[in-house]
Amino acid sequence: MALTYQQLLTAVPLVLRAGNVPNIVGDAGIGKSALVKDVAGQLGAHLFTTVVSLSEKGDLAIPVPPLTSDSFVETQHYGRLANVQFGYSETLIRIIKDAEAHPATPIIWFLDEFNRGTAAVQSELMNLVLQRRINALRLPDTVMIVIAENPDSSMAGFGDREYAVASADAAIKDRTVRLVMTASTTEWLAWARDAGVNPLVINYLTTYPERLAVHDPDNLDLQPTPRAWERVANNLDQLQQLPPATQQELADNLFSGDLGTEVGVSFAQFVLAQGKQLTLEAVQTKEASQKDFAGADEATKVRLLREWVADDERAPLSTSAGARTFSALLDQISPDGQFAIAQSIGGRLEQVIQPMYETAKEEPVGPVAKLYRRLAEIATRGDRN
Repeated sequence: MALTYQQLLTAVPLVLRAGNVPNIVGDAGIGKSALVKDVAGQLGAHLFTTVVSLSEKGDLAIPVPPLTSDSFVETQHYGRLANVQFGYSETLIRIIKDAEAHPATPIIWFLDEFNRGTAAVQSELMNLVLQRRINALRLPDTVMIVIAENPDSSMAGFGDREYAVASADAAIKDRTVRLVMTASTTEWLAWARDAGVNPLVINYLTTYPERLAVHDPDNLDLQPTPRAWERVANNLDQLQQLPPATQQELADNLFSGDLGTEVGVSFAQFVLAQGKQLTLEAVQTKEASQKDFAGADEATKVRLLREWVADDERAPLSTSAGARTFSALLDQISPDGQFAIAQSIGGRLEQVIQPMYETAKEEPVGPVAKLYRRLAEIATRGDRN
C-alpha cells in the first residue's frame, strides 16, 4: 500500500495533528523533502531540517565541562562530582529561539534520511523521537517531528531494495506511523505544467508515463526519479541555448548522467528530433512521412499512434485503409510501445473498438479484422507474463 504526493499532503498533517510522528518511506529522489516543505507551508509551520546521514554522534548535544565553581558538588562518600552541562547544535538552538520568539507558530523538525545514519547517531536520536527529549532539554510543545527513510529490504513491498541503510529499531517502528510514498506521473505532470517545466520533458513523460520513476533491481546504473527529471529539465533549458551541433554532441551523455543510459539516450533522441517532427495527418496520408516514421524515435512513434487512437475520424481504424496503415506503423514499434497503444484503444470502446468489431464481423479476413485480433493479442500480452 502506498500514497501519492497529493494524498500525503493530507495524510501527513493528519498524523501530526493526532500527536504522532509520520515516517515517510520512499525511494531516493521521489520527493520526500519537497513534500515536507509543502506540508510546512500548508500548516504555516517553520521548517528545520537535519540530514541524519550527514550527522555524527554528538552533533546534537555534546558534554561540556563545568563552567563555574558552583558546578562542582561535594559528597560525603563519593568525592567531588562535576555537574556536566551540554552544548547543543546550532539547529536545535535556532529551534528553541524560534519557539520562544513565535510561541503560537508550529515548528516542523524534519529528520531526513533517518535510517542512513550510523547506529550511534540513530541511538542519539531515539530520545528525540520517542521522548521528545535530548539529555536535559525537552522540546517545546510547538515542535512536531517528521522523519523520512529510504526503504530497506525488511519493509513490506521493498524486498529488492539495496540502499545502504540500517533497519529501524523496533521502538521507532512502534512509535512512528509509516507512510509509504509512490510516484504519480499524473500528479508530477500537473505540477510540472504549473511550474513551467520544459515542455519537452512533459511531452516525453506524457508518452512514457512509466519512466517518471524506474526501479530495476537488475540494473545498477542510474535510473529515472522525479528529482532526476527536474534536473534534466533545468539542464535542457540551458542546452537549448547552445548551437544545434553542440546540442547533438552533449545530449546523450548529459541526460544519461541523470536518467541512466537507456532512458537518457531515448530522451536525447526525442529532444533532437524536435523541429523535424512528423504530424499525424502526414503519417496518415503521405507515403514519404510513413517512411520517415520508421526513423523516428520511439516516443514520437507512440505519441503519433496515441493521437490517432484519440481521434480517428480522419482515418478510422474501422476502415480498410486506416487499419492497413495503422498496422504497418504498429509493426515498427517496440512490444512495450504496442502494449501502451493497445491500452489507449481499450479506453475508446464506443469510438474505436465497437466500430472495428462490427466491420470485423462483416469482413472476418479483412485488414480491420486482422488489426482487431492483433490488438486483442497485444492487450492480453501482459496477462501471460
